[in-house]
Amino acid sequence: MKNKTWATWLAFAGGALGLHRFYLHGLGDKLGWLLPVPAVLGLYGVRRVQLFGLDDQLSWLLIPFLGFTVAGCALQAIVFGLMPLEKWNARYNPGLPDDSPAGQTSWLTVGAIVLSLLLGAVTLMSSVAFSFQRYFEYQIEEARKISQ
Repeated sequence: MKNKTWATWLAFAGGALGLHRFYLHGLGDKLGWLLPVPAVLGLYGVRRVQLFGLDDQLSWLLIPFLGFTVAGCALQAIVFGLMPLEKWNARYNPGLPDDSPAGQTSWLTVGAIVLSLLLGAVTLMSSVAFSFQRYFEYQIEEARKISQ
């Protein structure tokens, strides 16, 4: 029996590690094993910023991987939380009746949806803004070098 509230919270809190995928599809889920890869690459980009400063070009490329992974998992949590009871049970609890309590939405589910919307939007916009800002600043600096 797969609980919708539990899956929503796993997608929100541990989505970048693939925990929601393992909960819903088992340890054999290939996407669940691939999800940590972009998250680790993004964390490596954050570490490069700490070590080499904001002018490190590789970090501009790597940081959005973390942001997109977190935002995608937050979107998945929203989709899980808003899925109707019948559809949830048909997809993840096929042996149970359509009105089984495992697919019900509670206040805990709504809380996960709200937090996922907040975190996902902030993470997505922050990672895009950081990378584009650094890229355009680099372009301006290169143009200055050429013009001198």
